[in-house]
Amino acid sequence: MEQFRIEVADNDGYGHFFNIKMLDMEHFQIFDDRQQRMATIEIEQEEPHHYRQSLDCKIGLPLLDAIKDSIMLHEELTENQI
Repeated sequence: MEQFRIEVADNDGYGHFFNIKMLDMEHFQIFDDRQQRMATIEIEQEEPHHYRQSLDCKIGLPLLDAIKDSIMLHEELTENQI
């Protein structure tokens, strides 16, 4: 399982770090700095702008959307390195 770290800004411009664990090609777990799971999201490969979040998501939608965009950017950069 691949893991990587991202930083995203919230609506107030404050940066937040998250650890991302890739479960498979579409499912990602999001952890905070204390290694507490904050959410699990599913990003559809065919329609990457659509995603589903876990029911116990502890992250607001604007921040979650920024995390999704960072995950997609990481995946794109990783694919281009191969």
